[in-house]
Amino acid sequence: MEEWINTTWEKLDRKLRASAGRNGDKLPYTVHGGRFDDASKPNITWWTNGFWPALLWLMYDGTGEEVYRRSAESCERILAGAFAECDRLDHDVGFLFHLSFGADYKITNSSSARRYALYAANLLAGRYNPNGEFLRSWNGRDNVGWVIIDCMMNIPLLYWASEETGDPRYKYIAMKHADKVLKTHIRADGSVNHIVELDPDTGDIIRSYGGQGFCEGSSWSRGQSWALYGYALSYVHTGEQRYLDAAKRVAHYYIACVSATGYVPRIDFRAPEEPVLIDTTSGAIAASGLCEIAKSVGENERGTYLFAAEKILCALAEYCDWDPETDGVLGMGSEAYNPGSDKGHHMPIIYGDYFFAEALYKLRGGRLLFF
Repeated sequence: MEEWINTTWEKLDRKLRASAGRNGDKLPYTVHGGRFDDASKPNITWWTNGFWPALLWLMYDGTGEEVYRRSAESCERILAGAFAECDRLDHDVGFLFHLSFGADYKITNSSSARRYALYAANLLAGRYNPNGEFLRSWNGRDNVGWVIIDCMMNIPLLYWASEETGDPRYKYIAMKHADKVLKTHIRADGSVNHIVELDPDTGDIIRSYGGQGFCEGSSWSRGQSWALYGYALSYVHTGEQRYLDAAKRVAHYYIACVSATGYVPRIDFRAPEEPVLIDTTSGAIAASGLCEIAKSVGENERGTYLFAAEKILCALAEYCDWDPETDGVLGMGSEAYNPGSDKGHHMPIIYGDYFFAEALYKLRGGRLLFF
């Protein structure tokens, strides 16, 4: 396996080094005609706009190649413009700024990158509802109580802010949110609700929604991945056993589901068998999260999670484009189930590339935790 990991990393580096040289002025989302689009043009606050600079910083730390640093810094200059539209930012400020400016600070000790990351942490903390004990996901009058499982991957920004400043309030908010979601989103069998609407005054459940999955009560696989990885990260930052137990419960459900489909996840684990719709981005996220769980459990448990992570990555590699002349690495990502529509299915998506690279970075012994 070590040889496969190193060979795959070399192919990834060769591909991304060429792509970095072409795309230092873009914040890509997907690929058209072999070239990245630029999601910053229509919407600088789009939730995925931090993943390309994040990937560049990860590759810079893993290789020391200056092209990654130069491109990442160029992208950050563009991304900083999102703060001028802070009224459009939502719970995804962690994805936007923790993985970009936060990674920059961890690697270069840049004081300006630190300020941007802390600004984002303050924006996220400001979304906390103290009565309901949760972070609201989106803006607007119609969804004041809506909570999406994805936010479990944004709250590490708050853990980091507490660690960085010594102020316990950020961590307090993150843990209150994690505890609420543990009660409202994580089912007894390890499957996960995507969206739950809570009463903003009491925090009680009003109803759940299928969100990007097949339907209410189904099991959107990327939502499973966010929960798996998110609770592993909450354990890393707090040491609270209930978070590791939650991560393992979701992981066991996830592993059972993907083992039946060759370790390539379907978009929803509880959708009809036809049509066959997969989401490689879910697998990449889960693989990185499984690596994190493996670090947190005892020696005799570790192999269970590493084995699953490696099996998933090997299966996903079959969908990778290693041609340095084109952009995008991991194909066959899917935004949502969208029954009856071809929109948003089976395409390269930038966070798929990021998490695929992050999982490889971890398996190679990478020194940093970017979340």
